[in-house]
Amino acid sequence: MNLEIRNASPTDGATIASYNSLMAEETEGRALDESIIGPGVMRVLEDASKGRYWVAEADDKIIGQIMVTYEWSDWRNGNIWWIQSVYMHPDYRRQGVYSALYKYVVSQAQEDADACGLRLYVENDNERAQKTYAALGMIDPKYRVMEAMFPATTKNTGEQ
Repeated sequence: MNLEIRNASPTDGATIASYNSLMAEETEGRALDESIIGPGVMRVLEDASKGRYWVAEADDKIIGQIMVTYEWSDWRNGNIWWIQSVYMHPDYRRQGVYSALYKYVVSQAQEDADACGLRLYVENDNERAQKTYAALGMIDPKYRVMEAMFPATTKNTGEQ
């Protein structure tokens, strides 16, 4: 397979939003609101301070994606890059696409003077993903994520 990894562009937004929806359904049984996920993807694609997407292409189509967002760490005086919105097209899984995207992100982070490490969320029951991440050198830091999410409002949809 001839795989190319590149920065995502706004023209990739619909595919990325679709893949995000497929990933949420597959991993959490959750349907994402199209009026929120589409604009949310576009905000990242149009404002690199929010994060970055990269896509993997083969056979003239996007077959995988990865996004990072940033968390400032005063303890480390640097940004932790959070890996999010990972999705591989089912026809291309277990063929090294995620590994290639991950290694590409690692190389990009290592070139960024403010980047001090990578983190990601993984579902507790997603043992296959956990094994993949461990094989790439990631560890379980034994932190538990807690959250308080706010209901969707017009600020999420961009409506006035």
